[in-house]
Amino acid sequence: MCIAWPMCLTEILPDKFAMADLDGVSRRISLRLLPDAKVGDYVLVHAGYAIEIVDPVKLAEQLKIFEELKNELADNGKQA
Repeated sequence: MCIAWPMCLTEILPDKFAMADLDGVSRRISLRLLPDAKVGDYVLVHAGYAIEIVDPVKLAEQLKIFEELKNELADNGKQA
């Protein structure tokens, strides 16, 4: 299964790269597919590439789903 994570752009770097953050974890990602993305945008990141700018209306729902996944994984880890 492949998952694209919603990440916030924190810095635009040279050569169509950016730094993106999710839950305190920062990653260098490619903006080659989204050259108009800017700092503060949330983008879906898959395999190191920003593939879509997240609509602000949908963002809250996507972040809620992300939190639910984290909580479920944490709960399953406690049971192991």
